[in-house]
Amino acid sequence: MEKAEMARAALAVFDRLVQTGGGLRARPGQRLMAEQVACTFSEADLGKPSTLDAEAEPPARSIAVIQAGTGVGKSLAYAAPAIALALARNTRVMISTATVALQEQLVHKDLPALAKAFEQPFRFALAKGRGRYLCRLKLERLLAAHDPVAHPEMDDDDLHDDDLFHEPAGAQAALAVQDDAVRQATYAAMLGDLASGRWSGDRDTLATPPDPVLWQSVAADVGSCAAKHCPSYGQCSYYEQRKQLVGAQVIVVNHDLLLSSLGSRALPELDNCLLVLDEAHHLPATALDQFASHMDLSRLTWVDRLASRTLKVGGLLAVEEMADVPKHAALLRQGLQDLARLVLHQHGDELRGSQRVWGGGRHVREMPGRVRLPQGRLPEVLITPMAQLAHSAQVFIDALRAVSKALRAEMRDHPEEARRLATYYAQLGSLAPRLEAVHATAQLLLQQPEASSAPVAKWFTLQTRGDYLVVQAHASPTLPGATLRHHLWAAVRGAVLTSATLTSCGKFDFFLKEAGLQGDPDAVALEVPSPFDFAAQGRLVLAGTRADPKDAAAFTAEMVQALLRDLAQVKHGALVLFTSREQLRQATEALPPGLRERVLVQTEWPRAQLLSRHGERVAGGQASIVFGMQSFGEGLDLPGRLCEDLFITKLPFMPPDDPVGEARAEWLRANGRDPFMELVVPATAIRLAQWVGRAIRTEDDEAHVYCYDRRLSQTSYGQRLLSGLPPFTQVTPAELAASAG
Repeated sequence: MEKAEMARAALAVFDRLVQTGGGLRARPGQRLMAEQVACTFSEADLGKPSTLDAEAEPPARSIAVIQAGTGVGKSLAYAAPAIALALARNTRVMISTATVALQEQLVHKDLPALAKAFEQPFRFALAKGRGRYLCRLKLERLLAAHDPVAHPEMDDDDLHDDDLFHEPAGAQAALAVQDDAVRQATYAAMLGDLASGRWSGDRDTLATPPDPVLWQSVAADVGSCAAKHCPSYGQCSYYEQRKQLVGAQVIVVNHDLLLSSLGSRALPELDNCLLVLDEAHHLPATALDQFASHMDLSRLTWVDRLASRTLKVGGLLAVEEMADVPKHAALLRQGLQDLARLVLHQHGDELRGSQRVWGGGRHVREMPGRVRLPQGRLPEVLITPMAQLAHSAQVFIDALRAVSKALRAEMRDHPEEARRLATYYAQLGSLAPRLEAVHATAQLLLQQPEASSAPVAKWFTLQTRGDYLVVQAHASPTLPGATLRHHLWAAVRGAVLTSATLTSCGKFDFFLKEAGLQGDPDAVALEVPSPFDFAAQGRLVLAGTRADPKDAAAFTAEMVQALLRDLAQVKHGALVLFTSREQLRQATEALPPGLRERVLVQTEWPRAQLLSRHGERVAGGQASIVFGMQSFGEGLDLPGRLCEDLFITKLPFMPPDDPVGEARAEWLRANGRDPFMELVVPATAIRLAQWVGRAIRTEDDEAHVYCYDRRLSQTSYGQRLLSGLPPFTQVTPAELAASAG
């Protein structure tokens, strides 16, 4: 079938679904998006190997960046033509979302409805990372460690695996014994529910979210997983999930899993599938998080334990590469200690001076001290020890890989020994990631900046833990676009990136740069407008204060008074978005008793309970106001009366004050560019558009959006921000009062 014919056939499937599907209606913007998706995926050459012949035609790539405004119905617009094309081309669709919650919505709501309406049957499956599934072998080992008589395969090393079991000192002993009893009871309950079939081993299906520390101890991870050689393989929750992926034409993942799985074959090959990136505005930040690295320079007992385990298992299996392990383990430990000493000698005063404590009561937290290396230049005194550290880590990794390979072979050849051998494999794998982190971080820290490109961001942190100083070294790519070009787009043949907020100040330029697609000849951008009549449905109230927002104390005091005045007029549901905990605290404390009883504060309620309570109040005819932080500015769906009034207390600027942002801003300034206009304003425009998007969710909604930050209307960059918002009717508080009167 010709490419154009494939596109027409896929679009015809979409049209048929809209015409016959229950509750669906034709939306011009949705069809425009579906048409672009069909064209994009039909143009991509899948499964063709890249050729080294300079005269041969290279495989065609095709990428579309589509901003689909609220109400377009983008899930159907991308899923229907993509699945139709995948079935016609005998390939698969991989849909990547920003969060597991969005994955669950697609798998449990959107795709089942689509499958019922499709003429040709298709299967779909949810893919989540190993860490969200229980490792049965780990769980059994932790329980067996308290009953070694019943489990003679356990040895002393199991009793201290992963620093889980240790003898506490002083007044902490009784509490630790109590905590240990709670831990064992929790693990026993997990195993019972697993054995009875009441639980599948997926942490997201637990009625009560597990304690993160307890869960981490029993979560599956790639380092300690012996896969098909594990004695619990037939009962493995993770591999049961993997079986569902084999016959599925649609696989739903998240951005973290997509990027962490590159090159691992855990997901479909990107050159032979159709890739959809939903909520794609999260992709650049996810890329920076994914490819950053850090290593601990001070807590080093794991080095000796890993060396001991490697020598023990390597000796049992007669692995030849063991001779240099003691030497390089000692060099590794000494190198980390030397680096910690040098860092404290060079930057100790700065690190100690930048430590701070915030919060109050039970929520007191110590923020680590931090020192960033200017221009990403590693001090001369650290270069040689860092290079030696990287070399020792590499030799150690090579030996560890040889032992792991021998273990897998032994498990394959002697299945009757699988449980004992899998325990050895897990003991090595539980500590191997720390070694790999040392090597990866050292390699990044050794990268010297080049004049033509942004440097690697490099920094050290110091934190006091009791009587100990914890020193860590960190490194991260600075430009997400360059990272994505190298790791992701080089492998992709056909992709659609979509979100309600991909333009910044009305243009795609910022997102394309951040996503690594600026100047890509195979990428096109399309803006699909929302079907809503924003001018008629919404009013933007420019309620700027007299106080300068840069004067935090004066601004917050005036803003709170204006907010209280406007909250008194709320009749049904409202959402107030704050940019800081201090703002939220002051506003909450200023509420008079009659108004306080209407307010639900994010920091006082679990999210699900808060939203449920809010809905009940509004449904019962009461006024209900949600006070939320920045996380409530995205992904919150409050249609109709649930959010008739939206209050934005201050523009959600996020200055580049993290080490990666600082490094990038420094590089821009060094090249005569303005970080505020290039980074801060465009990023704020996307965030503000997300916040404003909470107001109008359906064609029948009507809402007022209040903004108390005068910079939105009184600065040139504020005008740019306004140009990226829906075209609400703009009014002043006086005009609003006059119209109400």
